[in-house]
Amino acid sequence: HLAPSTPMMSSALASIKAPAAALRAPAAVSRARGRVAVAPIRAVSTAAEGSALREIVAEISGAADPAERVKKLIAMSASLPALPDADRSIANRVMGCTAEAWVDVSLDADGRVAIRGASDAKITAGFAGLIARGLSGLEPGDVLTISDDVVADLGIGPSALPRSRANGFRNMLETVKKQCRLLLADGGVTAPPFPSLVVTADGVEAKGSFARAQAEYLEPAADAVDALVAELEAKKIGIVAHFYMDPQVQGVLMAAAKRYEHVFISDSLVMADAAVKMVREGGCESVCVLGVDFMSENVRAILDDAGLESAKVYRMAAEDIGCSLAEAAQDKKYYDYLAEADGVENAVHVIYINTALDTKANANAVVPTITCTSSNVVQTVLTAAAQVPGVNVFYGPDTYMGGNLAELFTMMSTWSDEDVAAVHPAHTQATIKDLLPRLRYFQDGTCMVHHMFGGDVCDAVRKYYGDAYQTAHFEVPGEMFKLAMEAKRERDMGVVGSTKNILDYVCEKIDDAVARNLSAGERLSFVLGTETGMVTSIVRAARAKLVAAKAAGIAGIEAEIVFPVSADAVAPVAESESVALGGVAIVPGPAGGEGCSAEGGCASCPYMKMNSLDALMSVCAKIGTDAGEALLTPFEPRKYEAAADGPSVAALGCVPILHMRDFQRDGAFSDAFVEDITTRGRAK
Repeated sequence: HLAPSTPMMSSALASIKAPAAALRAPAAVSRARGRVAVAPIRAVSTAAEGSALREIVAEISGAADPAERVKKLIAMSASLPALPDADRSIANRVMGCTAEAWVDVSLDADGRVAIRGASDAKITAGFAGLIARGLSGLEPGDVLTISDDVVADLGIGPSALPRSRANGFRNMLETVKKQCRLLLADGGVTAPPFPSLVVTADGVEAKGSFARAQAEYLEPAADAVDALVAELEAKKIGIVAHFYMDPQVQGVLMAAAKRYEHVFISDSLVMADAAVKMVREGGCESVCVLGVDFMSENVRAILDDAGLESAKVYRMAAEDIGCSLAEAAQDKKYYDYLAEADGVENAVHVIYINTALDTKANANAVVPTITCTSSNVVQTVLTAAAQVPGVNVFYGPDTYMGGNLAELFTMMSTWSDEDVAAVHPAHTQATIKDLLPRLRYFQDGTCMVHHMFGGDVCDAVRKYYGDAYQTAHFEVPGEMFKLAMEAKRERDMGVVGSTKNILDYVCEKIDDAVARNLSAGERLSFVLGTETGMVTSIVRAARAKLVAAKAAGIAGIEAEIVFPVSADAVAPVAESESVALGGVAIVPGPAGGEGCSAEGGCASCPYMKMNSLDALMSVCAKIGTDAGEALLTPFEPRKYEAAADGPSVAALGCVPILHMRDFQRDGAFSDAFVEDITTRGRAK
């Protein structure tokens, strides 16, 4: 149904200059827009004043050649205070290190840092000795000023110190910093505060009431699965659901999918494709869409455009199931923003996939438009710049993603040509600098969930989980984006991308741990920088890998999924008001799940959570009878009205998606799309 060779789509491609008929009128509101300048990247000192680290690094780097420097580094292991086996715990384990390594930081009688460590690898033990000798005796706050440039300053080079080993050293320094932050924490906090799930081959341990609520439905009740499958089979119902579902319904859907093939859970891009396949090839007569309204509207429109109008489509609520980001692109201010591109030479509009079809159709009528996802947006913009000299990029509607693009390209403008080419082979530092002034992004579109990952959350993540693997959706605010990018670039312990990118990354790191098969085992901690609904898919995938590893004789690996919580969700309680349990004060905090509700606190979308198991079962029960389906009329998605003649709204809205599909298939924009970009603005 999305093949460009179909008559309807060919007609749509020929009609891109005329606004689509019967599209929604943008709402009139007054907000600011425009491009925001990116803050410069700040340097950090390599060694704190008063530390011995600078002298030690100078001594090692002053050796005649890399081999001699390695010998001097290994010799530093003699300076490493021993760490007893009892202290070689998961809490002290250096994550992301290819060797087994532990560091422990405590305070001496004068309140200064004392570092101990251990490793089974000589060179890693040497680096631990360098850190212990160079930083012991400092105040904890001084340790936090040390830059991981110390690894490069050793002058050993990649031939003697491979990237993986160098990253392990950086992770060791970050582990020391994390422990120093805990020592500095207010109120004597000695453990990370966010709720989490610890996944092992034997089960899942929940830490905090919010995590317990997530874990409760990982193994769904058999009778709930039986009841759903019976309804789906008897009434030929298909289900397409987004990753961000309520954990209860996700657990049941995943179990049901093993018995009934027409249950599909994914990100928004392929939900409509799956629905068409269910109806056309699977014989489904109805499709239940578990997502927000633009997703069900897309499913309805694509089914109609594929000639499958008889298939019924149902949402899970009679009320609107909104999306703050998609609605921002329906706003008058967004159309005003696009009007700025109208008539600009070599202008291209890159629009996020999480928008309605009529938005895409309207946008493409104004300026050549291509859809992007959070996993391909960087390559889309860079390809535009490579194929269209002097291209002017207008990105929208997600403000955070646009800002993160600008931040990333600003970072890349300081990288070597080799590092830039690793991101996109057609670019250099100079071409990235040239692109930056021609990148614009909309300033008033945010996902209400990803908005939660602001400065206070990032401060807490850095303080308590600085040594963890950092994952971030491309839609998060700049602070979380930079945190994940730093982890990715400096320690090879971060990922920024789509929900699927995050899922794949977690699985990849678990595979790496299985391959290492460390004798003492290890725990991998992942900070989940996206909607908490992802956890069901992540936990199930992680558990399956750990179970398989244990069956192969590899045990002791744990994967911890951490849920960041906004500081605004933590309720302060005066000592006189605290509840006592056995004489111990109970103080609310994120580990207790405060704020993890429809009102916010944790990264949980209240609209997505309208797609509950009760709602799904209620809709399924009504399907198949005249009386029941009459009651479901308010549950049907809004239809786009067809134009009197010419392509449908669905066909017009699919044109930017087709441009993206061409790009994904060929690695380049089609000739027709490049011609549209280079001629449309000139013609005006």
